Amino acid sequence: MEGLTPAAPEYRAGYVALVGEPNVGKSTLLNALLGQKISIVTPKPQTTRHKILGILSTSTLQVVFLDTPGLIAPRYALHRAMMRQSDVALKEADVVLFIVDATRPFKDGEGGIPESVRTATKPVYLILNKIDCVSTRAVDAVKNALTPLLAFHRILPVAALRGTGLPQLLACLALDLPIHAPYYPDDIASDRQQRFFVAEIIREKIFLLTHDEIPYATSVDIADFKEREKGKWFISADIIVERDSQKGIVIGKGGAQLKKIGRQARADIEKFLEYPVFLDLHVKVREGWREKEEWVKRLGYRDDR
Repeated sequence: MEGLTPAAPEYRAGYVALVGEPNVGKSTLLNALLGQKISIVTPKPQTTRHKILGILSTSTLQVVFLDTPGLIAPRYALHRAMMRQSDVALKEADVVLFIVDATRPFKDGEGGIPESVRTATKPVYLILNKIDCVSTRAVDAVKNALTPLLAFHRILPVAALRGTGLPQLLACLALDLPIHAPYYPDDIASDRQQRFFVAEIIREKIFLLTHDEIPYATSVDIADFKEREKGKWFISADIIVERDSQKGIVIGKGGAQLKKIGRQARADIEKFLEYPVFLDLHVKVREGWREKEEWVKRLGYRDDR
C-alpha cells in the first residue's frame, strides 16, 4: 500500500460492476460519475468492448467502477471475449449496478436479467437510466416489470447525462461498500495506459463516421507511440478490418474518410494527452479477425485483466 492515501477509520473502498444490455448508458453513467471521459460513447450499440476500470476517490471513499460490454448473445470469438470480461467484472464486484434504459418497455426474455446477475451473491442495484426522457408512469412500468424478477438491494432512478440521481447513488455505495483501504492512489482515474485510450478515441471516430457493419468489423492497434521531437508525439495506429471492401470504405475516395477520422481523432487525442500529436493511420485487412481467437487476443480483447 506504499504511496496510497492512508485509510480513515471508516474508509470504504470496493469494486462496482456496471452491467446491462447495449446502449442503456453504462459508459455515459461511468463518465458522469467520474466527471471525466474514460469510456468512449456513441449512439451505436456494442461500442464498449473492454472491461474499463474507472476510479473515483474522495476523502472517505474509493469506488472502482468496472464498465463492461453490453450483454449480448455471442456470435463471434470477439463477442465471447467481451462476455467473459463481463463475467469477470461480476465476480470481482462488491456491488453490481444492473442498468436499464427507462425509455424501453422491459420484457423478460428479451435480454432480460442474465443468469450471472440473478445468481449474484452480492448487492444488486436496479438503475433506471434516462428518466429525463420519459414520463414517471413509463419509468414505473419498467420498474414494476423488473422488480418481481429479482430482489434488488436498491432501486435508483437516474439521468446520467444530466447528473440526476448520481449523488444518491454514490451515497448508497458509501453505505454498501466494505470498510477497506483504497486500492489505488487517489490521483488516478484508471489503471489503463495512454495507448489504450488513444486506440479507443480512434475507434470512437470510426463508430461515429462509418455505418452498417464497418464499425463492428474494425479494431485499432497502436503500432508506435513515442516522442519524436521536443513537445510533439508520434502515434502510428493500424485500423484493422476484415475484408478489402471494408478497407476501401474506411479509406474513402482519395483518402477522404481516413483523413476525416484522423482529424477528429487527433483533436481529441491532443485534448486528452495535453500535447501536440502527429497521428499516422493505416488500414490493414485481417480476414475474419472477429471469428479467430488468436486475433481477438492479439488485438487486446482478453478476459484476464
